[in-house]
This record gives sequence, structure tokens and C-alpha cells, in this order.
Amino acid sequence: MTNFEVQRVNMVESQVRPSDVTDGGIIRAMLDVPREAFVPAAFAAFAYSDGAVPVQRPGRTAGRSLLPPRTLAKLIQLAYVGPQSVVLDVGCATGYSTVVLGRLGRRIVALECEPALAREAERHVRDLGTGNSTVVEGPLAAGVPGDAPFDAILLNGAVPAVGPALLGQLADGGRLVAMVRQGPVCRAYAWQRSGATSSRQPAFEGAAEPLPGFEVPAEFVL
Repeated sequence: MTNFEVQRVNMVESQVRPSDVTDGGIIRAMLDVPREAFVPAAFAAFAYSDGAVPVQRPGRTAGRSLLPPRTLAKLIQLAYVGPQSVVLDVGCATGYSTVVLGRLGRRIVALECEPALAREAERHVRDLGTGNSTVVEGPLAAGVPGDAPFDAILLNGAVPAVGPALLGQLADGGRLVAMVRQGPVCRAYAWQRSGATSSRQPAFEGAAEPLPGFEVPAEFVL
């Protein structure tokens, strides 16, 4: 195996499996998808580290990164993504989460607000995806209402709150998962839609960098 293949196995065995990720599909997808391909060459050596990895080259505006592997895996498991799921991947950055989700769900819509990252995500989805994913450029908090409803919505970063625009794009019984920052702590929550209402349950604490465009509006759902 190459060095990156060894690191990929080590990531799954030392970070993902010990974090109570038992879904075999997630394990297989994370063993299959080359995470190093989704980060700039300057950061490739850190692609499998137990933390967020920058996806913007040195000198670019800081802030966007891939979620830590354990956080991403646990969020996907919390979202209940299955073979028939239609999934909205919010803040896909360079598309790593999209390509992983593409091995689990039926159709993946990836949303990215930064044009340069959206182009990279399109390239990665084309070269490494399974043909069931598309990338849409636009504001993250708005979602993609034209492709709704979604069985699962995944937010690739920390937000202060989740607004009704995204929750309204869930299918009945669908789940939205996100890391919510409350002071210095990030905690995962899962919202599940039932008819016209949504319930929220806390899940786990973890690490995540902020997603842009989620400043708390006048009307929001905690």
C-alpha cells in the first residue's frame, strides 16, 4: 500500500471506528475515498490528521476546511443516510463529504458558496464520484429549495443556529444534522421533521470550523 493508503486505514481504525461509528457503508466509503486529493498539496501530509484540514492554499482567506474525520463520520451516521436517500450536503468545500455521501445515498446535491471551491468540488465529483452527485453554487443558509425535499441534510461546519429555510427543505421523516457552536463548545444535533414541525435531539460534542452565512437572523430555530 502507498503511504496515503496506510494513513487512510489508520484514520478509520484509530479515529472513526473507536468513535462508535458502526455503519459499514461509512467505513467502506472512508476507506475508499482518497482524502488527500481534496486538500491543496501543501496540506496533503495532514489530510488524515485528527482535526480540521484547510482546503485553501496559503495566502487565501482562512476559514474553510474539511471536517475532522470522526466528526464527519458521526454526523453522516446520525443523518441515517441509506441507499434511497436524497441528501443535501451544505458547505461541501472541495467535495470530500459529497463523494463519501455519493457512495451511500441515491442522489446528492452539494451546495457551496465560494466559486473557487465549487469548481474544485465539481472536478472531484466528476473524477472520483459515482455519477449521482451535483454541485450547486449559492448561499449556504438558503439551501437548494428547487431540489427539495431531502431525506437528509448535512452541514459541513459549525453554525450558531439552523433556520427555517433549511428545516423546511426536509422530507417528512427526514433528518438535518449540524454542529452547533454554543460558546467554546460544539455539539452535534439532529433535527427530524414530522409533518409541519421538527424536533431536535443533542448527540455528541466534536470539533468543527464555522460555516459562512449562518449569522443568527431575527427568526431562528435553536
